[in-house]
Amino acid sequence: MDPLDRIDELIAMVEQARSVPMSRNNCMLDRGELIAILDEMRADLPADLRRAAALLEERDKIMEAGKREADRIISEGEAEHARLVSVNEITVSAEHEGARIIAEARAEAQRLRDEVDDYVDTALANFEQFLTRALASIERGRDKMHALREIGTFAGDEADRPLPF
Repeated sequence: MDPLDRIDELIAMVEQARSVPMSRNNCMLDRGELIAILDEMRADLPADLRRAAALLEERDKIMEAGKREADRIISEGEAEHARLVSVNEITVSAEHEGARIIAEARAEAQRLRDEVDDYVDTALANFEQFLTRALASIERGRDKMHALREIGTFAGDEADRPLPF
């Protein structure tokens, strides 16, 4: 029987007990019956207390295991958070470094294009000057040839004469 039921039984016994004459709070109980109920309760209590203590101990173990698991999960979450933040920082840093390298490469490519354009322009200008002088020389030679032909220098045996230029 449950200890609470036993206590209820004791209360009912006291309530039903006959009052002592001339007293309002005192009553007469069967001593043997009351002692028997209390002995049974005393015998049952240690087992109930042991079960309650075991249940409390088991509850404490479960609570401690739950706390350890929660701490482990929190620790893993914090570690993962730190890793992700680190990865994010590395990614951002790498993106900035990549952008800097690309900007430098573009600037270097533009500088090289400008140098090549200047070199080609200089080479073409030199070639233009060479061609201009060559054309002027050719034009002078043709003019001289036309002038000599007009004055008759080329009359006679042409094979015997040296070329004028």
